[in-house]
Amino acid sequence: MNQIDLKGRRAVITGGAQGIGLAIAQRLVASGASVSLWDLDAKLATEAAEQLSKIGDAHGIGMDVTQPSEVAAALSSSVNRMGGVDILVANAGIAGPNLKTWEYPIEAWQQVIDIDLTGIFLCCRAIAPLMIEQKYGRIVNTASIAGKEGNPNAPAYSAAKAGVIALTKSLGKELPEYDIAVNCITPAVARTRIFDQMTQQHIDYMLSKIPRGRFVEVEEIASMVAWLVSAENSFTTGAVFDLSGGRATY
Repeated sequence: MNQIDLKGRRAVITGGAQGIGLAIAQRLVASGASVSLWDLDAKLATEAAEQLSKIGDAHGIGMDVTQPSEVAAALSSSVNRMGGVDILVANAGIAGPNLKTWEYPIEAWQQVIDIDLTGIFLCCRAIAPLMIEQKYGRIVNTASIAGKEGNPNAPAYSAAKAGVIALTKSLGKELPEYDIAVNCITPAVARTRIFDQMTQQHIDYMLSKIPRGRFVEVEEIASMVAWLVSAENSFTTGAVFDLSGGRATY
């Protein structure tokens, strides 16, 4: 494992109690950062933080990224605990059902958009002013290859992740003068609990599109994020970093 220096850095990771978020948290803690795990499952966030505390500084907060008041409360708690925030990894998300667009339930559409897109907007909106004030910050938003290419039978997820890409580019153009880098990642699917939300047919479809012939490992995602949130990433912003195993066409 390459060594990334994050000593003294303070990170917020949404959806940080499991899957991709937890792998990122493990990598950042191993690199010297303090981490605040924001997750809808408060118990899981606490348990994950307890495990991470064996190798570094971590704490968990139960919260809902779709609620501005809960984002504000979680941020206040994180700042009180860590003294500030240098890094945001906005990762919380759901897949939603696998249905044709004309069959997609309106309430399911709204839920996916609220969590996968609006949740990232609310977290960026809350934390960016702190980074502006200290004239430093690194933000990584978790998008998806679905946001670049669109997956059939996943209209809400594809649309939300495309929105994350555009939001990242917009925010990246607004903050460069403050030494704040804003980038996003577009991974192929990883074998996490998000599979529980998908049909086997949809899982097989996604695997068939990956030239490497396998799903991405959460540790591979964490490796890329660790560099993106480091001070070494001093120039690139508003960019999209591919983790699709060769699937991406642009």
